[in-house]
Amino acid sequence: MRGFLTAVFAASCLAVGAAPAGAQATLDKVKARGELVCGTSQGVPGFSLPDAAGKWKGFDTDFCRALSSAIFNDPDKVRYVSLSSKDRLIALLSGDVDVLPRTTTWTLARDAGQGVIFAAVNYYDGQGFLVRKSMKLNSVKDLDGASVCVAQGTTNELNLGDYARTNNLRFKPVTFQAIDDVTQAYETGRCDALSTDMSQLAALRLKMAQPGDHVILPEAISKEPLGPWVRRGDESWLTLVRWTLFAWLDAEELGVTQANVDAMLKSENPNIRRLLGTEANLGETIGLSKDWVARIVRHVGNYGESFDRNLGPGSPVGLPRGLNRLWSQGGIQYAPSIR
Repeated sequence: MRGFLTAVFAASCLAVGAAPAGAQATLDKVKARGELVCGTSQGVPGFSLPDAAGKWKGFDTDFCRALSSAIFNDPDKVRYVSLSSKDRLIALLSGDVDVLPRTTTWTLARDAGQGVIFAAVNYYDGQGFLVRKSMKLNSVKDLDGASVCVAQGTTNELNLGDYARTNNLRFKPVTFQAIDDVTQAYETGRCDALSTDMSQLAALRLKMAQPGDHVILPEAISKEPLGPWVRRGDESWLTLVRWTLFAWLDAEELGVTQANVDAMLKSENPNIRRLLGTEANLGETIGLSKDWVARIVRHVGNYGESFDRNLGPGSPVGLPRGLNRLWSQGGIQYAPSIR
């Protein structure tokens, strides 16, 4: 989702063309602090949401748990900082958080001009529309002239305008900064539709009084590659974050699961041996132990296990794997090999 934030440009002046002071020491700072500080959403079911006991759970928070497992051999040495779309990149840039895994779209403007850098895609998404079933709509184009609730200052707001211009449609945007305010406005009838990433629409629908009264229209009007962000200036930390995601994916492709990871330590498959650190010591090259991937899978599972648990058809969110299937299974998720 989400946000093309002009406020970040002002906050990022010090970072354009120069690394923040001490940026090279991110991993050292995390180890010295004894915890990872992870920027998260204000509460999106399936991605990042505190449970009744206040423990954050979801696909995005699982990535922070994977990082914590790789670094500390403990998935729970993480402090979560809840951030709005408006504040998330500013918090990362200022050093308030170490990594931002939450649903933030990869764009050129962000990658080139805001002092932050994208690591890798953990979820391929697209912007859609949630409408009331009673409206009996079949297409986004049936919304011509409709009012649409959307988060202010986000890529979703920009995409809405672009799609309207391209297709000669008229939308009446109704904007709010917080996604909860956007959702409430839609649910109370202040607008005809709610527009954000399709995965988030499925999650937000769960929080409504009558989820079954609302449907997601079939078209996606944009490409929304989502994934973790870090500050510019610390290539070692970027590499560690990027390869944690790649390891997560490679574990699934090689069939290494939470249930069999210890048995897989005895595998003779050279790809599995390198992945789990029984052959070579590639973890050392990124400041970790040789068994860093085994730690991740043992504590959190592989990419597919996290997806199924938090987002898949068997979860409350109920999303199909779709484009996020592995490349070998008809999707486009693909990670370089650990070697």
